Amino acid sequence: MITILQIETATQVCSAAISQDGVTIALKEEMASNIHAGSLTLFIQSAMDSAGLKFSDLDAIAVSKGPGSYTGLRIGVSTAKGLCFALDKPLIGIDTLQMMAEGFWKAEALPEGLVCSMIDARRMEVFTAVFDPQLDYVSPVEAKIIDEHSFESLLSAQKVTFIGDGAAKCTETLQHENAHFSTANFNSAGNMSRLAMAAYTQGKFEDVAYFEPFYLKDFVFTTPKKK
Repeated sequence: MITILQIETATQVCSAAISQDGVTIALKEEMASNIHAGSLTLFIQSAMDSAGLKFSDLDAIAVSKGPGSYTGLRIGVSTAKGLCFALDKPLIGIDTLQMMAEGFWKAEALPEGLVCSMIDARRMEVFTAVFDPQLDYVSPVEAKIIDEHSFESLLSAQKVTFIGDGAAKCTETLQHENAHFSTANFNSAGNMSRLAMAAYTQGKFEDVAYFEPFYLKDFVFTTPKKK
């Protein structure tokens, strides 16, 4: 039985889960601003306790690798790498947008059309990718400024459901009969389980020493204006 600790911190959600053979058996998470640094290790311990496991029982650590919040990703990845070093366990990186799509398709009784995962990147920009029900990429991961012409070719052909915290601000801009929106949260470490198990089985591990989050865009430091 393969047991994996899973960590998601790419958005405002702070989430830790335990899976065994691709099935989530424990989950601790909360959506709130700026809680990752103070809560992540507590959530990990809570999930471990809920599953009745010791850290030595783990076979791997999986972490949401981005795109997403610079600070959130940095906290999640550094925590995952620290555990991998301490426990001598392999590291698995999971595409955050694909993980969101996995959560959406799991919740859909009858999958139809495409799903577009969106993470808010300020103003009308989002980090996004489009997936089919098999989780194959229909359009690649990109930083995209949304306007009324965005996704025109896809929407003209079929239903597209937009999900994530970036989708909410696009409801009035993406006016099309095939555009649908979900308000549910899919940024959960529990949605990594099948993807993490597949990566483990295929031996798709990251280099713990050199692995970095997929920020997609460079972080820009700003300085306050002098009064």
